[in-house]
Amino acid sequence: MPYVTASDDARIHYKDWGTGRPVVLSHGWPLNSDSWEAQQLFLAGHGYRVIAHDRRGHGRSTQTWNGNEMDTYADDLATLIDTLDLRDATLVGFSTGGGEVARYVGRHGTARVAQVVLVSAVPPFMLRTDDNPGGVPIETFDAIRAGSLADRSQLYHDLADGPFFGNNRPGADVSPGIREAFWLQSMQAGHRAAYECIAAFSATDFRTDLDAIDVPTLVIHGDDDQVVPFEVGGKASAARIKNATLKVYPGAPHGITDTHKEQLGADLLEFLNS
Repeated sequence: MPYVTASDDARIHYKDWGTGRPVVLSHGWPLNSDSWEAQQLFLAGHGYRVIAHDRRGHGRSTQTWNGNEMDTYADDLATLIDTLDLRDATLVGFSTGGGEVARYVGRHGTARVAQVVLVSAVPPFMLRTDDNPGGVPIETFDAIRAGSLADRSQLYHDLADGPFFGNNRPGADVSPGIREAFWLQSMQAGHRAAYECIAAFSATDFRTDLDAIDVPTLVIHGDDDQVVPFEVGGKASAARIKNATLKVYPGAPHGITDTHKEQLGADLLEFLNS
């Protein structure tokens, strides 16, 4: 399997499909690059080189004890982009991956970047604070941490069977296969990495990172997202990023990479071709 090596010798696994202008996919917590397979297959089949990596501590990458925070995630992404010498790339971040993409731009700029896409993404800032009163209370994230320590396998089942894919909504019908794949990928993440990543996605302030985005940006978010609420995530990001385009998926949950994969693939392809 292909890897790049980070500055602390962590090995970052990636999948590199297709040929053409590069598209780099950053995944959500506590998943890995397999969560992007539908989009990677679709876009590679339409003339793009599509690269998806496993964040450190997740999937097939090194389970490092340290570095489980956004600055290091962004630097690992820079290592991937620089090592593969990617240029005119479109960076696509789902959920936590959206924070990784934003922090990459904040730390490394857009010299190698042509476009940015944020999908159900955690920026600008999830946590409720005095200067972010519309954010999510810390008790919500403390409950996730407690669930992770008590029985993380059951936590991942509960997320997949409930809010992540909106399977707790009346009339929802998310297949057991989709929910089991979420659990399987989640259990491949290292326990410490997954635990520390909760703080990384919830308590990192990406507002100045979004201010640094100076390339065409597409923001996609479901308005029934129970994990990253639309008002906290997509709506606020689109309002902050210069000249961003916002696409709202009515009634859609957080995990639209699976529940709305055809619509998402079409919207990504349209943006890439624009």
